[in-house]
Parts: sequence; C-alpha cells; structure tokens
Amino acid sequence: MTSFVSHTTIDCHHAYELSEWWKGLLGYVDVEDDPNEPGHEECTIVDPGTGHSILFLEVPDAELPAKRIHFDLRPREGSRDEEVERVRALGGREVADHRGEWGPGTGWVVFEDPEGNQFCILRSPAEIDAGSAG
Repeated sequence: MTSFVSHTTIDCHHAYELSEWWKGLLGYVDVEDDPNEPGHEECTIVDPGTGHSILFLEVPDAELPAKRIHFDLRPREGSRDEEVERVRALGGREVADHRGEWGPGTGWVVFEDPEGNQFCILRSPAEIDAGSAG
C-alpha cells in the first residue's frame, strides 16, 4: 500500500485573493462546478493540463507558521485508517488527529516526517466514493 499526493495545501490569511494571484501566475483554473468566490475560506485551483491542484486554506493564526505548505495524501488502496497505521510503522510522528470531528468517517490525521515536515493523511478515493461525509 502507498499513498499519492492529492493536492498541495498552502495556509494563508486570504484564500480567495491568494488563489487568484497563483491562478494568474501558473495558468491554473478554478475547479469545474466549484468556482472560488471572495470570502471563501478554502479555494482550490487546478492545472488544466496535469490535474495537479493547490488548496489555499485560511488559518486563524495571527502569524502564519513557518511550515505553510504541506502535502495532503490519499491512500491508493485500503483506507485512511490503514494508511495512518502504516505511516506510524514507518516512523511518522502524529501531530493531530481530526478523524470524526465532523461526523463518522470524516477528517484526517496530521503527521511529521523525520525532519519535521508536516503532511496529512486523508480518506481514500474509495472511501469518498462510498459516500461517507466530510
């Protein structure tokens, strides 16, 4: 079992404005059927050629953390919870567990690699397709 990079996340104070800036720089576009709007706290842009996406996520911190960019990973096979156990076995250090915060089957787990770089383990595509909330 392995994971893949679902998207790159950038913590920020103004998600819409920053997503618009990067969209212009990179030639990315809004997600089809989910356009970004002023005031949105989460804004995603997508490379129309490769499908790579960047999520701009507003955080309430007055000062943004030094590690503002991180990977969000999805299991290729199996479940989020199985991947969480695999990451632990590989030596990943759990930082925060947000599973179930928005109801059964929701959330993610934040880890650090051996040098302190953070990444999140999200639900697998199969779990999303199965229709669990969150």
